Amino acid sequence: MLYLSRNRLVGLDHLKCFSLLKVIGSLADEYNIEVFVVGGFVRDVLLERDNYDIDIVCLKDVFFLANKVAEAVSADKFALYSNFGVAMLKIGSVQIEFVNARKESYDFKSRKPVVDVGTFEEDQRRRDFTINTLAIGLNKHNFGEFIDTFGGFKDLENGIIRTPVDPNITFRDDPLRMFRAIRFATQLNFEIESSTFCGIVNNLDRIAIISKERISDEINKMIMSKTPSIGFKLLSKSGILSLVMPYIEELKGRLHVGGFSHKDIFYHTLQVLDNIACVSENIWLRWAALLHDIAKPKTRKFDSCHGFSFHGHDEIGARMIKGIFYNLHFPKDKVGYVEKMVRLHLRPITIASDVVTDSAVRRLAFDAGDDFNDLMLLCRADITSHNPVKIAEFLKNFDRVEEKVMDILEKDFRRKLQPVITGEIIMKELSLKPGPVVGIIKNKLKEVILNGEIENEYDKLHQYMLDLLNTGEIKIDPCDKIG
Repeated sequence: MLYLSRNRLVGLDHLKCFSLLKVIGSLADEYNIEVFVVGGFVRDVLLERDNYDIDIVCLKDVFFLANKVAEAVSADKFALYSNFGVAMLKIGSVQIEFVNARKESYDFKSRKPVVDVGTFEEDQRRRDFTINTLAIGLNKHNFGEFIDTFGGFKDLENGIIRTPVDPNITFRDDPLRMFRAIRFATQLNFEIESSTFCGIVNNLDRIAIISKERISDEINKMIMSKTPSIGFKLLSKSGILSLVMPYIEELKGRLHVGGFSHKDIFYHTLQVLDNIACVSENIWLRWAALLHDIAKPKTRKFDSCHGFSFHGHDEIGARMIKGIFYNLHFPKDKVGYVEKMVRLHLRPITIASDVVTDSAVRRLAFDAGDDFNDLMLLCRADITSHNPVKIAEFLKNFDRVEEKVMDILEKDFRRKLQPVITGEIIMKELSLKPGPVVGIIKNKLKEVILNGEIENEYDKLHQYMLDLLNTGEIKIDPCDKIG
């Protein structure tokens, strides 16, 4: 258990990294170097959260000390970054970064600071938030001594995110800190102090100098928090969301027309995201939850008899994913998964009826493939009604869907639904070039298998393919032929 006694942090010996901190302090004493452990590690020690990234501030000879520590602990990795005045070593899962105490100044057009040697207090002042200015002495004379120059401990106790200096200076110097403020508030469930929040609002123009990758990284950290809706509400309230993800901001607003109303899609979406966060650590499923209704503003229509409708928002939303992911610089190989989740998120409820055909169930199983369970998690998360009767009814329907799919899969494995005649075989047998007509024939073969009209056997499908041509149901243009 960790506690403060006469400004000394007692109980450090219970930390998994305690022995490493002792080695660093001992070597620093041997070579007359003053050292401190600072920042996020100290914050998380007090919050009793795991953190294996340790930041060490030295008042001199940073590279010399880092090298001595690396030798003493037989570091797995050791690197010096002389341009940045940083040394880094890894021991198992623990990463230790050594830096000299420094002060920073910024060019208005860049987030990259001009760094110079500074005092320990100047090093603390350059940090983003008071809860990240906390430090612990590691030398023999002050081992365990708790240093709190800017009231970070009180802010930690009260759950407050606050900058150590004027927030306008903090955010204009490095606007990524605006995202970090909201990310920490989300991860720790803290509040952003009012003048600090005003500093964010006052400096939105500075977001333009942040790279897309850094913005996406911060948003991903918010999405992977326990309650990601906290972050998106703060992004919206501050005005950041309309700048970096306007398609999410456009979901806001409860609709009221002619006696009809429709829920606020923005808050519904955030509830779906929180629901998914309770059951899955899959970041791309969480993104699917955030984007599942993304096309509702584009597809919204009002009818005086039936009220609001959003026909086709699943398909149009799926088509929007590629552009969104491109803009966020996300991996290309993750686009298809999120597209699939958005495209299919309405399908399970449509096959919950008792009169649904086996072929409809097969199509859902085929289209969802190995991601069927994820799709059902998304569908269940999409239930945000406050009516317990409706919730129970929806959940019962989804139970029925899962039972139907499992029953069908027991009868015919998914591999049997893939036509044995592939696109390559079609092109070879019919002397066709790659093109749309090949896809048309493949879909015809797929449909007769899914409908149970023809068994998935080569000879039967081959004959069916020839019949399509002989009857004229499919016509092949001479330009589609090879040669």
